Amino acid sequence: MIKSPMMLAAFLTAPIILFPPQTAIAAGGGGGGGGGGGDPYGSSYGTPAPSYPQQKDRKTTHKVKKPVKQSGFEDPAFRDGYRAAYATIYERNDYAAAIDQLHALGRDDQPNVANLIGYSYRKLGDYKQSQVWYERALKADPNHVLTWNYYGLWQIEQGNRDQAQYHLQRIAEICGTDCEEYRTLAAALEKPPGTNLVY
Repeated sequence: MIKSPMMLAAFLTAPIILFPPQTAIAAGGGGGGGGGGGDPYGSSYGTPAPSYPQQKDRKTTHKVKKPVKQSGFEDPAFRDGYRAAYATIYERNDYAAAIDQLHALGRDDQPNVANLIGYSYRKLGDYKQSQVWYERALKADPNHVLTWNYYGLWQIEQGNRDQAQYHLQRIAEICGTDCEEYRTLAAALEKPPGTNLVY
């Protein structure tokens, strides 16, 4: 508490220093695939800085922040089930069993889950179902970089090289050209059309 008038005057005339908000780094992806190693929950990428409302005049009302959507990884049962499905896909290549495991998590709208379901359907050769799940993952998170990567590989396998190039551009916008997702899709695009992809 300020007790003297001089201290109050000094306090009120002191410069106020504002610092810009820090950009958060969020875990994304939904599994490796193609020799990625690293984080079993996917690759990391920066998310865009949160947008703050511009104050146009003094009459702006205080906006209440919406609660952050939880990814589910804080739930041990979800995390363990996801790890098991991840191993089923990338260690045992049992894509049908992985789809069942992923559905059993009860979080089909979570982008990591939807992406891995799409990946599994693609590996099984069911391109229609794969597309449905990739689209679902991107609807849940338009910046889900691993989905852009896997869906770009899907596009190449379907002969849609222009669309795959668009996916590569989106990846560059999200995580740059040095991230694994960009490098693997760029490498796949450099291969001649009709080349079997191992991703």
